[in-house]
Amino acid sequence: MSDKQPGNPLHGVTLERILEELVADYGWAELGRLIDIRCFNNDPSIKSSLKFLRKTEWARKQVEELYLSKKEG
Repeated sequence: MSDKQPGNPLHGVTLERILEELVADYGWAELGRLIDIRCFNNDPSIKSSLKFLRKTEWARKQVEELYLSKKEG
């Protein structure tokens, strides 16, 4: 089985890296406005956000989509 994923733009990019880049680009306040989840709006931190995103697929998907749209634009 190959570990390459030619059609996956997120291959090799960790969720932590995605979150750190989004926070650096937007800040917590804007990120919380764009994706309205408690871990972005209420005492946000990378650690607590990663914990939530790793167990909540719909939220992780929104974060990944925002990251991809930022990279395309």
